[in-house]
Amino acid sequence: MNLFTDIRARVLEAIEAMQAAGDLPEGLETAAVTVEPPRDALHGDMATNAAMVLAKPAGKKPRDIAEALAARLASDDRITSAEVAGPGFLNLRLADGLWHGVVRAALANGTDYGRSQLGQGQRINVEYVSANPTGPLHVGHTRGAVFGDALASLLAYSGYDVTREYYINDGGAQVDVLARSVYLRYLEALGQEVAFEDGTYPGDYLKPVGGALAKKKGDAWVGQPESVWLDELRTYATEAMMDLIRDDLAALGVSMDVFFSEKSLYGTGRIEEALKTLKEKGLIYEGVLEPPKGKLPEDWEPRQQTLFRSTEHGDDTDRPVMKSDGSWTYFAPDIAYHYDKISRGFDALIDVFGADHGGYVKRMKAAVSALSDGKVPLDIKLTQLVRLFKNGEPFKMSKRAGTFVTLRDVVDQVGPDVTRFVMLTRKNDAPLDFDFDKVLEQTRENPVFYVQYAHARACSVLRKAEAAGIDVSDGALGAADLSGLAHQAELAVARKLAEWPRLVETAARTHEPHRVAFYLYDLASEFHALWNRGNDEPALRFLQEDAPATSQAKIALVRAVAVVISAGLGILGVTPANEMR
Repeated sequence: MNLFTDIRARVLEAIEAMQAAGDLPEGLETAAVTVEPPRDALHGDMATNAAMVLAKPAGKKPRDIAEALAARLASDDRITSAEVAGPGFLNLRLADGLWHGVVRAALANGTDYGRSQLGQGQRINVEYVSANPTGPLHVGHTRGAVFGDALASLLAYSGYDVTREYYINDGGAQVDVLARSVYLRYLEALGQEVAFEDGTYPGDYLKPVGGALAKKKGDAWVGQPESVWLDELRTYATEAMMDLIRDDLAALGVSMDVFFSEKSLYGTGRIEEALKTLKEKGLIYEGVLEPPKGKLPEDWEPRQQTLFRSTEHGDDTDRPVMKSDGSWTYFAPDIAYHYDKISRGFDALIDVFGADHGGYVKRMKAAVSALSDGKVPLDIKLTQLVRLFKNGEPFKMSKRAGTFVTLRDVVDQVGPDVTRFVMLTRKNDAPLDFDFDKVLEQTRENPVFYVQYAHARACSVLRKAEAAGIDVSDGALGAADLSGLAHQAELAVARKLAEWPRLVETAARTHEPHRVAFYLYDLASEFHALWNRGNDEPALRFLQEDAPATSQAKIALVRAVAVVISAGLGILGVTPANEMR
């Protein structure tokens, strides 16, 4: 049930009736007509821009259309008033029975209330984290992991067939560096003195990897040249790091469907196949790039390269795919990887990158557009930096990692639920401050606590009602007489519940799971406000002594709140709290 969709349909019916009566011309485009919550709740329950959208193509004044539309809508029993505001907006007030219907819908559908078929089963690939397999995940990866995982859950909740994917960057020189670093820990485990030069990975996390290798190989590789051990150690070290990364993700509640190896693209013809596809489209050529704008690098020189004509698909400049020495650029395997995704039959792709990959957005979009002939959209979401604080001071780097704060550092401090919720309290492309002290405070200013407390309060009411002999099953509550829910504070909660299906669709369309966190905070605010008013107004208390029918109606509203909070937290990957400790 999406009440906003229902009322929008009624608005469109009224527009069609006006066209049939000759009050509006035929053939008007109504796709931009919206029905949404008004900016100020005092103005009504819903507002529509219909008159503003139709005025110009209809050749009429917005207020004239709005007044005629208001007259038609006012005849609907569900709409108690339709008032023209400003230049032509129309504010609608709805009958209380509609809000009662929202409560019943939440009880009837449980956490599926708000679930939609927006995606209509379309296959969508969400790639996120994709950290180099050279060490544990750091706090920046944490934000990308939470964002990507919540986005994947949001899309699945909205009817998409979602694949969660991790791209293992195991084809580059950084894996050689990892192997050499593990070799040093191997020697160290055998009692040798070692020194970590610049460019190697000195973190303690490699000590157990080196120790395990020493038990496996003994001293067989001591004093041996790289040609003896490098290839085998690359694979061994990468697998060890991916085990570590999988454990880190599991601690955060993240599970991937696919781990795709970059290395699998090399020496298999897959890069060549992708570039051949582009060449057949006339998009690969030999040429010399223009010098970069601004100050020229000292080592820049014009040279012949194999280039992808990415400017034909929206990029700022063409991009090299092969260097003058015949080796692939970093971009070439990325093209092949996305060609593989397209070949697997996905209808849409989403990549979640760190903010430092902003320069890759246009070129990757161009590549996917070219490879799919514009049929497969690619949305790239950038996650900004996370600044960590504790005791009012910046949180220092992890001793274990050596150079950065790890995902485990964060989860061990506050737990996975708090970590996930806080990471979604800002839009993905805005910087986020993560204060270890504040995220554990039990105050309204802490959104994690505030939302969890609302759910725990609702569960407490249900337990007390059940102890008082009231049937609190969803079936019984849904069948209760809800006409007594008439106070504006109660209806305000029901109105907020009505926004949930619309909010889910909007968040899914825009790929913005933070909207769910924001909504849950607003719903919790309405619920806490109702609770607090009950302290001063006995008639608003959820349990009414000697009035079980009245109590049951109020408890139905409480249960509906718990249902929606549970559904929203489920999308975010957060476990609802049944009681606060």
